Amino acid sequence: MMKVTYLAHSGFLVEMEEAYFLFDYYKGELPKIDREKEWYVFASHAHYDHFRKEIFSFQDIHPDIQYILSSDIPAEEKENVIFMGPGEYRRIGKLRIETLRSTDAGVAFLIHYAGKTVYHAGDLNWWYWEGETAEYNTQMRRNYQHEINKLQKEKIDVAFVPVDPRLGEQYCLGLDCFMKRTDTKVVFPMHFWEKYDIFSRLALEHCTKEYLERIQNIEKEGQTFFLE
Repeated sequence: MMKVTYLAHSGFLVEMEEAYFLFDYYKGELPKIDREKEWYVFASHAHYDHFRKEIFSFQDIHPDIQYILSSDIPAEEKENVIFMGPGEYRRIGKLRIETLRSTDAGVAFLIHYAGKTVYHAGDLNWWYWEGETAEYNTQMRRNYQHEINKLQKEKIDVAFVPVDPRLGEQYCLGLDCFMKRTDTKVVFPMHFWEKYDIFSRLALEHCTKEYLERIQNIEKEGQTFFLE
């Protein structure tokens, strides 16, 4: 069983039997943390909506906390702070971490723990901008697909993937590519800038029909989901 709490934007707390995994927290109210469990805090890159230095204050409530940060984040390296660049692998006890190269900044995280696999994209997305050149958007497509193809042999239990409404009609290109090229049980759209109507839009898209039941609909900050 996994418990997933949506905090805000791209911030999620994943709770398993023995550990917590906090991703890209920059605002939102955290639930009470069990000090007996391991706690791993991830930040995919240094953008303000994915990282705040206040996460280091969590050490006051959980002294054995472990931070895994993208190498572009300006922070001091300590015993409990690990920096990872694209294409790296780390093992911390029972936790295995792999990174992908973002198409924007920093990394995406793929983690394996207690038989479960979790993917958090950070800002790894198919960023198709109407104002950009055809060459730019073609290269973006190739870069994104190149990274996602690395996940094709994985069985992902839960994934967090951007659906940014600023992209206009192209907002779900990244999600669609991800869901059709990976074996993913459950996906949480994220990075939607509090535009919760994005979930109604996704439900009407022709491209989502084959995986619509695997999309988790978020309605508010602090919402919790229980997954098998």
